[in-house]
Amino acid sequence: MTALNNDDIRQAVRERYARLAVSDEASCGCAPSCCGAPTPTPETMSQAIGYRPEELMAVPEGANLGLGCGNPQALAAMKPGETVIDLGSGAGFDVFLAARQVGESGRVIGVDMTPEMIAKARAHAQDGGFHNVEFRLGEIENLPVADGIADVVISNCVVNLSPDKPRVFTEVFRVLKPGGRLAIADVVARTTLPEQIRQNLAMYAGCMAGALLVSEMEAILAACGFIQIRVTSRDESRSFIQDWVPGTEIADYVVSATIEAVKPAI
Repeated sequence: MTALNNDDIRQAVRERYARLAVSDEASCGCAPSCCGAPTPTPETMSQAIGYRPEELMAVPEGANLGLGCGNPQALAAMKPGETVIDLGSGAGFDVFLAARQVGESGRVIGVDMTPEMIAKARAHAQDGGFHNVEFRLGEIENLPVADGIADVVISNCVVNLSPDKPRVFTEVFRVLKPGGRLAIADVVARTTLPEQIRQNLAMYAGCMAGALLVSEMEAILAACGFIQIRVTSRDESRSFIQDWVPGTEIADYVVSATIEAVKPAI
């Protein structure tokens, strides 16, 4: 089997999310396909992963594509006036929720590598009258953001899509202020993934094949300089992860997790 290379992975991810951005059809969550199964609505999927009904009603129509695996809003404890960066911001769902928490005195920057998603998010921001948000085209391994400006970095099931996760967290550390915090939802591996999963491009683009073991995630964060590292698996996610690839045992290998860390204060 030919090993996947970084360019193949990035291209597959970009193409998949570009298709989702321009499609009027509901997605299958983070799954690579629906495999013939009925597709739930983005609202149903988002409630299953931890969003409250009132949150789903607080964003512009079409901003929620149902693509996450958890709710970083519940972790981040955002405050009025803070600056937040969302990695892989998609159509803007978590950006718009964060914008309501930080208020007009705060600022939220969404970064996404898919031009179609950026265009969609900017249109939602204009339609919704959000003046404290900004969407920038860029890769999360090379954030188009200045050093030390963020109080919080959030993300929802995106870091696992990167073929260079140490670089992602190095960039997160760079853009955070001293004392700033990381609060993300993502997929981690329960055990070492079989080679047929790791080398499956569709499963990589579907948020599964790129999952790290918890110990690997913790080691990378520590090597980048983070403290107060906490990776917490959400065993209840087994039910919706199994729906990503029906008829397989994928939920035996990956699980949704909350990932928190802090950049040391000077």
